[in-house]
Amino acid sequence: MDSVGRPFTGRQVKTMSRLHTPIRKNDTVSINTGKDSGKRGRVLKVIPGSNRLIVEGVNMIKRHTRPNPQRNIKGGIVEREAALHASNVQLVCPECGAVTRIGHKILGDGRKVRVCRKCEGVVDK
Repeated sequence: MDSVGRPFTGRQVKTMSRLHTPIRKNDTVSINTGKDSGKRGRVLKVIPGSNRLIVEGVNMIKRHTRPNPQRNIKGGIVEREAALHASNVQLVCPECGAVTRIGHKILGDGRKVRVCRKCEGVVDK
């Protein structure tokens, strides 16, 4: 029996949690940990299911690819970005340029926007 009282079948069910990250596509982020710590880059893709990001020019990996003429892909060793966990990056404020946490504010016209915690500048365009 498992912790809930169901009979143990030998197979585990993996639950995917969609953790909310305040970082969005095209934001500039700074890397806090790992081999690329201290680098800054633009977010190319956000993967909310696993709470990961793909950042431009950071966490480069090598992949051996087979040529595919239909997709116009040349074969060989290709370098590309791998995903990073969202907890290892921090947003860079576009106004003050500092690494900051993110707050939320409702503007006079009713829009909810992300704001810099250091300079109170609006992060969203």
